Amino acid sequence: MLPTTNPNPDFTLTRASHVVMTVTDLEKSRDFYRDVIGLVVTKETDEAVYLRGLEEAAHHSLVLERSDLAQARRIGLRVRTAADILAAERFFRSANIPFERLERDHQGPTLRFRDPVGTLVELTSEMDVVDRKMQNFDEFRAGAPQRIDHYQVVTYDVQKATDFWTGLGMRMAEYTATDGTDELWGTWLEVKGNTHDLVFTNGRGPRLHHFAYTVPDATSLIHAADVAGALGFGNEIDRGPGRHGLSNALFLYLRDPDQHRIELFNTHYQFIDLETPPIRWDVTDPQRAQLWGLPASNRWFFEASEFSDEKVLDPQLTASPQTLEQYLALH
Repeated sequence: MLPTTNPNPDFTLTRASHVVMTVTDLEKSRDFYRDVIGLVVTKETDEAVYLRGLEEAAHHSLVLERSDLAQARRIGLRVRTAADILAAERFFRSANIPFERLERDHQGPTLRFRDPVGTLVELTSEMDVVDRKMQNFDEFRAGAPQRIDHYQVVTYDVQKATDFWTGLGMRMAEYTATDGTDELWGTWLEVKGNTHDLVFTNGRGPRLHHFAYTVPDATSLIHAADVAGALGFGNEIDRGPGRHGLSNALFLYLRDPDQHRIELFNTHYQFIDLETPPIRWDVTDPQRAQLWGLPASNRWFFEASEFSDEKVLDPQLTASPQTLEQYLALH
């Protein structure tokens, strides 16, 4: 069933903000995201590394934390002001949603909660401001990622997740369904005026499938692939280059040393005008996943990063996606 976006939510979300991942070798992971991906290291401690894209003025958009177990610790979203943090507290309290006020280094007022399908989320209203490097072209390396853009979460109940987040003001730009119905298999939700800040897809979850950064152009994707190959990470290219039907993005997916997945992508379109309906894709249409290019592998469809201390549940809908292995067997 298609959701109805709440036009007047209790607090205002503005964008995907930051993601926190635990890694088993902090120095190796730092080197991967700095040298293979091209992110900027803002700060290092013995237990954490803070990184950002070249155009970002916020202190960090990726935090790597040392741990014995590699997991997704939380995804972050920005709210407009500190008053929105207070409003979020009131909303969660009235909705009986457990939450916690936290002190985070380099962040303003911050709340942590889990959504109804177990996604671990952190809201913050501000961060320390640092210098943008978007015109420091001499410092561009690998894919030259500019800014964090979105997350994709695998969930056992796409409808439940979508209803919750559209209730907080997110709009659905695109979705997948089947058999002529609007039974939701995947939803692309946004607040910042392009196709997605938060994506939910059907599968064993909650798990973080990937987090994504924009790059300047298509050439940057190819250069990122070349750099990955030159530095010995060619086998960690998980998918692409290719173009999605959904969102119209050129993409390249890579896996880090702990097998967390990051997407580098370029191009998606505006989704601002309120009268614009979401685009429906049938799950049987292979062009929804790749307008051109080979299908994704088994591991792209079925592997993802588990959230800390969250039980993974089987999906309510059973899917059999066409994988690269199946395609090659038939051809």
